[in-house]
Amino acid sequence: MQEQNQQNGGRDPRTLHGISGSPGIVIGKVVVLRRGQDASCHAKLAADDIGPEVERFVDAVRLVESDLMALRHQFEDELQETLSIIDSHILMVRDNMVLDQTICFIRDEGINASWALEKSLDLIRRKFADIDDGYIRDRFSDIEYVVGRVARRLAGEDSGLPVDVEENVIVVSDDFSPEDTIRLQAEKVIGLACEKGGVTSHTAIVARSLGLPAVLGLADVTSMCTTGETVILDGFTGRLYLAPTRDQQIQHLEYNRQHRAFTSELARFIHLPSESMDGMRVRLSANIEMAEELATAQQYGAEGIGLFRTEFEYFRHETAPDEDAMFATYRDLLAGFAPQPVTIRTLDVGGDKFASHVTARDVRLDLERNPALGLRSIRFSLRNPRLFVIQLRAMLRASCYGRLRILLPMISSLDELSRVRAILQEIMQSLTRENIAYNPAVEVGIMIEVPSAVVMADALAAKVDFFSIGTNDLIQYLLAIDRGNEYVAQMYEPLHPAVLRMISQTVEAAHKQGIEVSLCGEMAGDVVTAPVLLGLGLDELSMRPSAIAYVKRMLRYSCYSQLSDLGRKVLHCADAIEVRRLLTRYLPHYYPEEFASR
Repeated sequence: MQEQNQQNGGRDPRTLHGISGSPGIVIGKVVVLRRGQDASCHAKLAADDIGPEVERFVDAVRLVESDLMALRHQFEDELQETLSIIDSHILMVRDNMVLDQTICFIRDEGINASWALEKSLDLIRRKFADIDDGYIRDRFSDIEYVVGRVARRLAGEDSGLPVDVEENVIVVSDDFSPEDTIRLQAEKVIGLACEKGGVTSHTAIVARSLGLPAVLGLADVTSMCTTGETVILDGFTGRLYLAPTRDQQIQHLEYNRQHRAFTSELARFIHLPSESMDGMRVRLSANIEMAEELATAQQYGAEGIGLFRTEFEYFRHETAPDEDAMFATYRDLLAGFAPQPVTIRTLDVGGDKFASHVTARDVRLDLERNPALGLRSIRFSLRNPRLFVIQLRAMLRASCYGRLRILLPMISSLDELSRVRAILQEIMQSLTRENIAYNPAVEVGIMIEVPSAVVMADALAAKVDFFSIGTNDLIQYLLAIDRGNEYVAQMYEPLHPAVLRMISQTVEAAHKQGIEVSLCGEMAGDVVTAPVLLGLGLDELSMRPSAIAYVKRMLRYSCYSQLSDLGRKVLHCADAIEVRRLLTRYLPHYYPEEFASR
């Protein structure tokens, strides 16, 4: 406990600090779930054993697929919004990165299935390792879940969880798959605490849809908890209280009552217009990465798709998807949300591992010392024009089925934008010659996520139809902070005055040219930062779907004139501490339910 206290900077050692995965407060006894993590058995096979080993592996895959299909059928009437995640896991079981690659290792290297499966997962891990986008990184966890299920089947274990309890409990583990989460919700489980995961992981998404409180990212929680002890799990603040006092328990029961009442009220706002009390409209949109998430975005009242990440489609397969496959995805997305706008971002990746994966036929890239400042995003696409043209053709072909907005990531200069425009013009001319329909007036925008784009925003605004501010990268580049570096991650500060001033400068430059500005970073769905962004004049905030109603309620209870006043004041603050002090005074006055002192 003393070590944990030191890690927490002197805070109460009985309070563990993690990440809020799913809201809610529960008090109960702990069940610590420690599944076997033994290394896979590595064995070389005799020639005569290779064929039967392939069959044994295929049988294990079929059993896992059958398990997932049975789970899907069991809950299809109750959990419509989570079925797409189970469907994606079923596809991953069949995916050639798992299935075909493992069979190749068994046959080519003469090794057993468990070893071959481990090698396949390691290949996939290396492909995902250099991805900066947290949403896409979290998708590797889903592949890991699927591979783990197959590995357990190979070891002769079933897919069930070893939890058998007679009273309501809080389950603590190193990690949960979405399927684990669904199964646990059907048992006498009232909350989840785990060492891994983040707000964008599918485990968190499923837990939120089930209304199951969850705290993620609790380092070493399985070693710090003991089965049978009482804890408080606070899914609102991301805290786990060990051995809570009676007063703490009473206090948190009251917090939970208040939040339940607030959640019930929040549901009334889902399908109301997103406008302030004095009539200012702001579009509240959803960030998604799979077309299957469309129904969830609509369920939460999204007024558009502010960011569709296209990267995941590239990582689900051993080779890049072809034009027809991408066209089908984009068409379904646009048609499903028409007539509301759908913003599709072109490939936003970098790093030599991904590059060698999708461009083997095009270019050989050397290892990069600093991929975050290297060949990534639009630079990568311009270096690989064949890949880029395929994606743009698919987007343009789909543009007839709804309101498409093409978003170009990491534009840092007019030259880059001009080169993309020239490629788009050539593609349009080619489609015209081929008598393929497309919308010639499709909207094209750029992400503002590097400081040079902010400085040149006035010139860039004259050449595009909209801006989308990507605060996750903008903050990283502006403050010289690597979000993944544990030594400096705490310096990543969204409310740094330099960040707020750059957002304001971007909005001002765009509005002078008569174009809209969206913001699609994590700040958009943060209840503390959203009022500041609204006050800085953003036309659209795009966030995870579950945050939309929360921000909408806040907007509808606000006067835009007051928010604008808040925006002006934060721009004169000297540091983030001063900004937060200002918010501490402002927010509880206008939003007492959300910002009452905790």
